[in-house]
Amino acid sequence: MLAIIQAAGWPIWPLLIASVIGLALIIERLLYLRRNRILPPNLLNEVIRVYQNGKVGSDVVTNLEQNSPLGRVLAAGLRNVNAPREVMKESIEEAGRGTAHDLERFLTTLGTIATLAPLMGLFGTVVGMIEIFGSQNAAGTNPAQLAHGISVALYNTGFGLAIAMPTLVFYRHFRALVDSFIVDMEQQAVKFVDSVHSNRK
Repeated sequence: MLAIIQAAGWPIWPLLIASVIGLALIIERLLYLRRNRILPPNLLNEVIRVYQNGKVGSDVVTNLEQNSPLGRVLAAGLRNVNAPREVMKESIEEAGRGTAHDLERFLTTLGTIATLAPLMGLFGTVVGMIEIFGSQNAAGTNPAQLAHGISVALYNTGFGLAIAMPTLVFYRHFRALVDSFIVDMEQQAVKFVDSVHSNRK
């Protein structure tokens, strides 16, 4: 591996740094964006049951807020449970926007790496081509310099594509996952608001 890195020349280093950052972000998002962690299965039913039993205290709301992203959204509704429907929905929407921002964290960086990696590979290719043309002189072609230029050009192109393809796949996967979580969260929040206000009638 070290021989390949040496053959690829200095343009490979930015690509290697991008690959390490991309891998770290993919692992972090895989661990964070788990359905059971974001949308605990029975949380909505438990919150409705606690509300119906009249056990809504500040400690319950605080614990719910720290439970999960869905808990944060439902906790905003519980804080305004005695307010009119519009106020309750507005507070839930504000909490939902903050939660959506947290769910989308690092995705922009991941998308940037997926877009930038092929360009960085192309830059390495250009550097390699410059070395190839630099190997031409009046005395003829320097074979060692020619071979090094070809190595730089090909390895950087290959590395750029090898980094970009999986990063783009994971970026699209995480975007779709976050979108589905947000839709599920909105649906559960609406069910909670409907449950509270149907009980009030």
